[in-house]
Amino acid sequence: MHVKKGDKVKIISGKDKGKSGVILRALPREDKVVVEGVALYKRSLKGSAGKVGTVVERPRAIHVSNVARVEKK
Repeated sequence: MHVKKGDKVKIISGKDKGKSGVILRALPREDKVVVEGVALYKRSLKGSAGKVGTVVERPRAIHVSNVARVEKK
């Protein structure tokens, strides 16, 4: 892989094209990376024992070919 955890990258294709962020996690076996603040999706969390459920946003892994490194770690 041409990028590592902590590198600053820019998204070069997909729905988040043009956005940039820091790599939080690299998944080399799958050739994917998780970038901070990019490719977010909403997930509903169930409430328990008197607590109310919530909706949280989590980053989704994107393919490493869709990112270009801007700065090294």
